[in-house]
Amino acid sequence: MSGWQHRHILDLSTFSTDDYAAVLQLADRFRQLPVTGARRLPALQGRLVASLFFEPSTRTRSSFELAAKRLSADVMSFSPSSSSLSKGESVLDTARTYVAMGADVLVLRHRSTGVPQQLAEDLDRLGERAVVLNGGDGLHSHPSQALLDLLTLARHFNPKQPTPDVLQGKRIVIVGDIIHSRVARSNLWALTACGADVVLCGPRSLLPTEFADFVAAPPPGQARDPVPERGSVTVHHQLEQALPGADAVMTLRLQKERMRQQLLTSLERYHRDYGLSHQRLQLCGKPVPVLHPGPVNRGVEMTGDLLDDPHVSQVEEQVRNGVPTRMALLYLMAAAESVAEPSLVSISS
Repeated sequence: MSGWQHRHILDLSTFSTDDYAAVLQLADRFRQLPVTGARRLPALQGRLVASLFFEPSTRTRSSFELAAKRLSADVMSFSPSSSSLSKGESVLDTARTYVAMGADVLVLRHRSTGVPQQLAEDLDRLGERAVVLNGGDGLHSHPSQALLDLLTLARHFNPKQPTPDVLQGKRIVIVGDIIHSRVARSNLWALTACGADVVLCGPRSLLPTEFADFVAAPPPGQARDPVPERGSVTVHHQLEQALPGADAVMTLRLQKERMRQQLLTSLERYHRDYGLSHQRLQLCGKPVPVLHPGPVNRGVEMTGDLLDDPHVSQVEEQVRNGVPTRMALLYLMAAAESVAEPSLVSISS
């Protein structure tokens, strides 16, 4: 893993195909660890991971903290309600307080776009060795979620060798509230980098046609795209046009808390037009897996029967893949900021 080049992990637009391969390979190895018992890897022993979530989270926060503990790191958790934010302290000053206490990795989630980037630039300017991992910022990016989605899909298509190239030429349909979704944006970078053809589908109010050009130009702030040839992105506003030929479908939660205006007439109409069900999935022409980053609004993004069907729904598998994927990211970041790579004992036995 000595070829890892990313000091901070802020956005998947900077990832090469080799980067995706490194994450999937390591995450798949970590999946072999038992999920119960006291066994831990000593990879991050002596390191301190601070979990700074300025926005509510269940899956991401819990899996990052569990991932750090399984790698033998010490973990500090931040709670906005009991912090000095109420006294006027800024987000960046709060984060720097944790750095002063010895934090090596800051896992940061914030409702405003760009906060993890600002913190990373601040730490670099000050010469601090602490690194930043974006746990989700505004409408911008959620890298670890897209990577665990990638692992889920790769394992579905090839359980024995879940590598990026198994996504080559696959038609992946993403349905729902695209405009407010950092998960959709990160998945666009990840899936197209692996050669998948992504079909976006949703009502016009939640899916501008401009998303068809999302990965067409070099990523923001970069002279060139680290991925020489990406898969395609197309936009449809009718589910009946998007689903035929799909190899997998991902539906997104309606981000009602991020909507600044009334963009939907009713949830019932949304479910009628874009909600997934067993019957609607027949349009794909074959059995396909269904993903959702959670939490799911039952009866809105998909029916309860579909969500609870283990032969179709990959939601619980996504949750299972969250911990090993985040273990991989923490390990790779620790390796990048250290002269010597952290210890990784054999996990094949």
